[in-house]
Amino acid sequence: MKTQPYKQDTQNLAYNVGVTLDRFIKSKQEDFPFASGELSQLLRDIALAAKIVSREISRAGLSDVTGAFGQINVQGEEQQKLDVIADVRFTRALTKGGEVCAIVSEEEDLVIDLQNSKGKYVVAIDPLDGSSNIDVNVSIGTVFSIYRRVTPSGSPIQEEDVLQKGREQVAAGYVLYGSSTMLVYSTGNGANGFTYERSLGEFFLSHPDLKMPEDGNIFTMNEGLTPMINPNILSYLESCKRQGASARYIGSLVADFHRNLLKGGIYLYPATNQAKNGKIRLIYEANALAFIAEQVGGMASDGKNRILDIQPESLHQRTPFFIGSTNMVKKLEEVLKS
Repeated sequence: MKTQPYKQDTQNLAYNVGVTLDRFIKSKQEDFPFASGELSQLLRDIALAAKIVSREISRAGLSDVTGAFGQINVQGEEQQKLDVIADVRFTRALTKGGEVCAIVSEEEDLVIDLQNSKGKYVVAIDPLDGSSNIDVNVSIGTVFSIYRRVTPSGSPIQEEDVLQKGREQVAAGYVLYGSSTMLVYSTGNGANGFTYERSLGEFFLSHPDLKMPEDGNIFTMNEGLTPMINPNILSYLESCKRQGASARYIGSLVADFHRNLLKGGIYLYPATNQAKNGKIRLIYEANALAFIAEQVGGMASDGKNRILDIQPESLHQRTPFFIGSTNMVKKLEEVLKS
């Protein structure tokens, strides 16, 4: 049989789309011999739901998916229509995937028991972060954590399966719906980012082996809170300004964190006179991003303690939250101790 060598110069005529998420997950599956493929399938289920939610968001303004839904969630916040849609999409994908036994969602008061006693994983998720930005076409996101259940498979879900410390996560990630849709996740061996190519319907590896700068020149906080917070935090912000740092605040936790991950910076949401325990939810917001931050060389703290070491006591527990470049978070902790 006659053959001919592949013409390398023809590669310049075609755009190289790179490694798909599915292929990347398969290549890393050997990192989890205990999972027998279940964790890989679970990540694919999350990616599928993210694609569907991305489509729904891209149609906002053209279809009746914006505005308030007319109900108040357990957080005391008015649910937006897209909040509810995202919650349904992710819950449905995780239910049909068959790998999950329970879900903790920001939009639900109680644990969602999927009646799948053989499922090995518990997923904690904020289906759509940044609800206040939905109607004004500003970046929003999804945050998720994956835990391996601790009670025997086949038995009913117990509290200890759900209220696990963040350091027990086997995977965590977020999806950013912005100028492009991007999925960032980690299984404890660094973190990688994937950008969604709509015409092909695939996530492609676009940001391999992400690293957060040890220092940064950005601080991210709602400065409208300044009359209600610890004066030491104000001193820290003033020192940032004197050093020429820029204030950048979007109001979507995922978007603010993602920018600081790439460019270096610190995100602050402290306790206030009105919110004594802070505002960020520990189980399905803080833990996931703290896990990612540590995997890329960053740091996450409540001002005193490592976020991943905090023992949750309730599903919707809140915490003060400081996350970002290691040197900036350490300096803040020093200021708070002074």
